[in-house]
Amino acid sequence: MQQDSPPEAGPRDQDIVGLLQGGAYEAAFGRLADRYERKVYRLCCSLLRDPDQAADAAQESLVRVWKALPRYDQRASLSTWIYTITRNRCLTAIGRRRETDSMSDPAVEQAVEAAQVSAPEPGQDHLEVLRELVEALPERYRSALTLFYYEEKSVAEVAAMLGLPEGTVKTNLHRARAMLLERVRSLGLGDAEFWLEEAA
Repeated sequence: MQQDSPPEAGPRDQDIVGLLQGGAYEAAFGRLADRYERKVYRLCCSLLRDPDQAADAAQESLVRVWKALPRYDQRASLSTWIYTITRNRCLTAIGRRRETDSMSDPAVEQAVEAAQVSAPEPGQDHLEVLRELVEALPERYRSALTLFYYEEKSVAEVAAMLGLPEGTVKTNLHRARAMLLERVRSLGLGDAEFWLEEAA
């Protein structure tokens, strides 16, 4: 008996699933690439924080998706399956980057702390400062917050892209907002709550 696609797959992906079921892999991949290429790249940017590395990881992720298409079994929605492949590719890239990184963890923490407390320069845009503070957040908080606010993804979409339960995403968003509010206020930038809306 054929499994129903999970609800998050959405009707829009049923055309691709239908092509896969009929063995039309090239046509399916063409539609998939059109639909997900930019989303894959944005996820890579969020995780890797480097446009060049993100572009490479996104391309490699799509190649892996293409090679794995015949094995897609619909146990996960198509989007979740794609994001899992992408996330795993990014984690591999991060692991390799850490292996070649000569900085110790304490040194990294000190650099982050310095970024957190540095006051804005005269005339510097407050939103630019806020973006810098977001970049200084721990990775799990920064990724969730960047996707939710800057990429305007829903909690469910962020959860699918990061491979986390929705409850964990909401917790990470809550903690990220609390950390940012504290830092923004400590820098005398006023109330940033207008930007940090509650997660749906």
